[in-house]
Amino acid sequence: MKKEINIFEFPFNLGLTKKEHETEPGVRKLPDWLRKLNFHAKLHPKNILRLNGPDYAMDFDEETQVKNPDRIIEYAQKQSDLILKNYDKDTLNVIIGGDCSILIGTAIALKKLGNFGLFYLDGHTDYIPPELSPSGGVAGMDLAIVSGMGHQKLTNIRGLRPYFLEENIFCVGNAETDDEDYVNQVINSGVHYYDLESLRKNGFSKTAEDFLKMVQQKGLDGFFIHFDVDVLNDQIMPAVDSRTEDGIDYNNLREILTPLIENDQCFGIEITILDPDYDKQGVYTKAFVENLTQIIKK
Repeated sequence: MKKEINIFEFPFNLGLTKKEHETEPGVRKLPDWLRKLNFHAKLHPKNILRLNGPDYAMDFDEETQVKNPDRIIEYAQKQSDLILKNYDKDTLNVIIGGDCSILIGTAIALKKLGNFGLFYLDGHTDYIPPELSPSGGVAGMDLAIVSGMGHQKLTNIRGLRPYFLEENIFCVGNAETDDEDYVNQVINSGVHYYDLESLRKNGFSKTAEDFLKMVQQKGLDGFFIHFDVDVLNDQIMPAVDSRTEDGIDYNNLREILTPLIENDQCFGIEITILDPDYDKQGVYTKAFVENLTQIIKK
């Protein structure tokens, strides 16, 4: 039986540092933008739930060495509560950001529900400690935070650290492979790591199947997919915060996501970082909506 769908909207941008020409990062507009371009209508959700984010700020905190930690923590807790109150285990939960820091709220909710796996599909690893971050933006270190690396204020919300065990995480699609210090962080962790080259070598559907095998063998309570659209090739998705030239195409995306979304243990998928301000005519987003809704509804 095909699952029903819940859509959660988390228009949040405090995990990103704004660029010089911006008043604030435009990713908070993503839920409304996708709704306008018929993403919601095509999915026919059972429920649409929303938690508005606070006003944008860039407050650097000396203690945690990141920007906006208190507001990120507060939002993550409210987000977790909203998910726990409204999720349905027999429903696919489609979560729309926002920046990647919204993963923290979902991670807290899932930790309360049991022991979950994470399929982290992203053009970056986001697995670094604050001292390696030039911006201090939590969206660039969210994978590290949800697996327990970083200041305990962020990694141990409600005493739940770690939200995901490293060994239950696949980090897939990183195209930023030139910086050795950056990449070594994830290589030397317990995370299963496939950069873009090794993803292509291993195969898109096979990488998904390898993950599902792990979920089954470990008897996990389920798994969640993080999908940062900057994993897509720049030619088909340039409307992102941190562009990389190389990336996957929509056929690759279909191969990798289909077995995951069709699996009964899939709690849901989150979509982050698509910035409507960089796609004023909706050219790239329309193609994105068409492709992703087909994958989800298949």
